[in-house]
Amino acid sequence: MPSACIVQTCLPNLRYRLTQSYRSVSNDCMTTQTKINTPALTQGQLLSLAFCEIHRQGFQGASISNILESTKPTKGALYHHFPTKHALGLTVIDEIIAPRLETLLFRPLRDSTTPVATLLEILAGVASFMGDEGIMLGCPLNNLMQEMSPLDEKFRHHLNTILETWQQIISTALQHGQENNIVKPDVDCDATALFIVSAWEGCFSIAKNKQPPDSFKLCMKQLHGYVQSLMI
Repeated sequence: MPSACIVQTCLPNLRYRLTQSYRSVSNDCMTTQTKINTPALTQGQLLSLAFCEIHRQGFQGASISNILESTKPTKGALYHHFPTKHALGLTVIDEIIAPRLETLLFRPLRDSTTPVATLLEILAGVASFMGDEGIMLGCPLNNLMQEMSPLDEKFRHHLNTILETWQQIISTALQHGQENNIVKPDVDCDATALFIVSAWEGCFSIAKNKQPPDSFKLCMKQLHGYVQSLMI
């Protein structure tokens, strides 16, 4: 766990905001089982339904019929917004997954005046925020990277854009720490940021397979300890 002086420098409402944001991400695929019976769904509602279907079934296994099962629109209405299933999947990445990671991870780090402390706070809290359901479904970003990046260059590009943003934000946080004599000067910030992102997603992959939350908590605890080891 971070020391008291580090905790005191964290954003005051970070834990609350992370909890609310993560629950929004991880629980949508459970709560969207509620029937939506509007005469015409908006593009945003269709994207939310598609996100949940893809999160549960994977992109290749996702069914347009399942997305529309509890709704009024026909397939034609969906294809009016998204001409192909492929276009729908890419839009889910850009307009659902990327903005939610922005809220959960990127913005707190970008806006923090003490980003290393904020990173430690995030790492310390994720296991509590996600819950068993989040572990079972896995990280939406990581799920699609594993499934689609080897198969489709456009998917790989859209997913890699998110990864590069994530890596850059953590690298900037570490550089800020070096400038303020918090992070060791010999740390390669870019390489370390890539490792942190990779380890984070690896924790999700292992936990999704093992299922019990203890494996995820143990993995994230080790990652938290690694980030602390970078500090002076």
